[in-house]
Amino acid sequence: MEARLQKILAQWGIASRREAEEMIRQSRVQINGVSAHLGQKVDPQKDAIAVDGQPVFEKQRPALIYLLLHKPAGVVSTCDDPQGRTTVLDLLPKELREGLGIHPVGRLDADSTGALILTNDGDLTFRLTHPRHSISKTYRVLVKGHPPKAVLQMWRQGVVLEGRKTRLAKVHLIERFADQSLLEIVLQEGRNRQIRRIAQQLGYPVIKLHRTAIGPIQLQTPKEPFLREGNYRSLKNDEIRFLQEQVKQPIKDSAELRSVKKHEMAKKEE
Repeated sequence: MEARLQKILAQWGIASRREAEEMIRQSRVQINGVSAHLGQKVDPQKDAIAVDGQPVFEKQRPALIYLLLHKPAGVVSTCDDPQGRTTVLDLLPKELREGLGIHPVGRLDADSTGALILTNDGDLTFRLTHPRHSISKTYRVLVKGHPPKAVLQMWRQGVVLEGRKTRLAKVHLIERFADQSLLEIVLQEGRNRQIRRIAQQLGYPVIKLHRTAIGPIQLQTPKEPFLREGNYRSLKNDEIRFLQEQVKQPIKDSAELRSVKKHEMAKKEE
């Protein structure tokens, strides 16, 4: 049965779907001896697929792996880095770094710390990182100054970034210090450096940003010891089921989502 090439490569664990698209753009993927093109459909039962000249087969697909990593500061959320910085994959043992297609689901800024999911389930990654899916993410954020109630309420209601208002958020003051405030923020979207940009725009720049949870998947639970920085653990079956259920849920074509689609199209045209 025919399917788009990047989807097949993701399903086989060769790469995430976005990574597979980049591999195709770089002419690293061949179909029946000819360089593939983006969007090409293939039938794995009939077509010979090769990556970097080496044939790949569905039977080579490794077992699916789902990990929760506590990302330290200074580590980038990519599989490799042209600048030679430490990546999240560098924190894994060699047997997990090589040949399994493990990659991060989404990103945390290099300066940010906390919960990050790693997997070789490329199809799940593609769906979870699509703008129309929204798993809540919980952060502890230390900001400069003491934002008043009016500013916190403004943050909750949404702030305009690049011409588009952010979704509703949960923003709570946890503690005030001499010239800093600790906030808990729960988002259901993940624009690039969103919290940092909003905080800067409102006049209370971020000092430290730490993600404590992705949906119900937490760095620490009553039944689990605290996951130290740089360490990882396998996701439990119920946590994996949660992620899988999220991508099965139908997405309503609300006005907000239509705005997202319009914004995506505008970005493609730039």
